[in-house]
Amino acid sequence: MMAILGGLASHNTYPPDTILTHQGETEQTFYVIESGCVVVVRYMEDGKERILATLGPRQTFGEMSLLDDNPRLATVKTLTQSSLLEITAEKFREVLQEDPDLALHITRRILANLRRLDQVAIQDLRTKNELLQQAYHDLQAAQLVLVEKKRLEREMELAAEMQRNLLPSVLPQYDDFRFDAYLAPARHVGGDLFDVRALDAEHVALLIADVADKGVHAALMMAVTRTLFFQETMRSLSPREVVYAVHQGLLSIGGDGHEGYGMDAFVTAFYAVLHRPTGRLRYVRAAQDKPLWLRPGKRPVSLSGDGRFLGMIDGLILQEHEIILQSGDKLLLFSDGVPDQLNERDEVFGLERLKDAFLEASGEKPEGRLSFLTHKIEQWRGAAPAFDDVTMLLVEALGA
Repeated sequence: MMAILGGLASHNTYPPDTILTHQGETEQTFYVIESGCVVVVRYMEDGKERILATLGPRQTFGEMSLLDDNPRLATVKTLTQSSLLEITAEKFREVLQEDPDLALHITRRILANLRRLDQVAIQDLRTKNELLQQAYHDLQAAQLVLVEKKRLEREMELAAEMQRNLLPSVLPQYDDFRFDAYLAPARHVGGDLFDVRALDAEHVALLIADVADKGVHAALMMAVTRTLFFQETMRSLSPREVVYAVHQGLLSIGGDGHEGYGMDAFVTAFYAVLHRPTGRLRYVRAAQDKPLWLRPGKRPVSLSGDGRFLGMIDGLILQEHEIILQSGDKLLLFSDGVPDQLNERDEVFGLERLKDAFLEASGEKPEGRLSFLTHKIEQWRGAAPAFDDVTMLLVEALGA
């Protein structure tokens, strides 16, 4: 089929982060991936993105646009440089007249996808109907569900305790550098983690990371990620080498995924190695929020550096960056749950408010700075529920 389509379709190559289809827009192009990788994203009513699938070579999307003029149900964009075959609805109509066998083949694929979706919908309706009948006709079963829920909640509490035990309770302290951390999971168990670890007499490793999931699965992935980092930090002082090795480890755990979906969860991370005698900090940012650097008498600025998340896409390219921390400098590492906190009016706390709070907190006593920041965040959120973990790691250069 690929050989036949190659003569009918246009060939195009796109760089990473190119949007190919737009959710809600009426478009009439069908795509076949020759090389590269794309992600299928659906924007929910609350504005959040939900990743539905990742697709690779020989996989297709946009088939329904050949048959109707309904708006797209999702947005598709490239994750890596990707080459695609593109067939428009107009070209497909020509194929219907000129090559009925090919048109029939494509139509059968579309119908097969529709049948699969129908079966999923039917099964979902059957499941919901069974649950409704059980709840209506069997009160005892409803009581058993309540008991099961309490049991699961207890398991979540135990898992949360396990997660807390995996995180360092005491951070290393030196005459020239101070480290403080704070973590508050939004649920019983979250996917955030941090670590400060002495590598030798002069070097210290700093880590903050986030598993893009919640619950027990996130806690387990967090434990795996922390173990991989701990293992690799003992082998190299290069942040790039360590993060890349962790990425490969996560890929090997994820396997081939399910029909191009990749891992069930990916990981964002910021990993750095600090050379205490010089204040030299080398770091790699893998889609984690950019830390804030505060120098005496100045406003906090975000560290430079780009990078993609770990554990999903092969061929990851990582960049290593470097800064020099001098006496009085402070560095705040944080999870996305900090600036993304919502108040009762659905307004985000935001990066600028975080900078203001960080600057104000620098005037507090060292042991009270993260508590001050936490109070500012909670004061902003008010009665609104915490929807994401809040994790912060504060580094301060004290000088010799």
